Amino acid sequence: MNSYRKELWFHINSRRGLVNITETVQEAVNESGIREGLVLVNAMNITSSVFINAIESGLHEDFEIWLEKLAPENPHGQYKHNKGLEQNADGHLKRTIMGREAVIAITLGRLDLGSWEQLFYYDFDGMRDKHALVKIIGE
Repeated sequence: MNSYRKELWFHINSRRGLVNITETVQEAVNESGIREGLVLVNAMNITSSVFINAIESGLHEDFEIWLEKLAPENPHGQYKHNKGLEQNADGHLKRTIMGREAVIAITLGRLDLGSWEQLFYYDFDGMRDKHALVKIIGE
């Protein structure tokens, strides 16, 4: 059994932002030399998410609208967490909804994703450096 670890760094220049990381994670699989195994990709910041879904017209905008209905950013005073230095309670809640990580099979050296599936990093409290962990195990 072999393992490989890599960190992906992001700096989203807005409050929220979504990045397709499918090819970047595939590059990590290529670097690892692992042909059969699993890759774990997880957000290493509590206000970010990693998830699998599609690139379809309007879908990412729909995520934004839906998440704002479930955990609106404003008014900041609606959240007890925002009584301190941070004003990011909504980001914590959005991360809980969207999830922390994704695990993907590796088959013949490729991410074994279904039709239309892509891997995304979503930051809910941007404008600072954040990262995700890529951990690959297999043969």
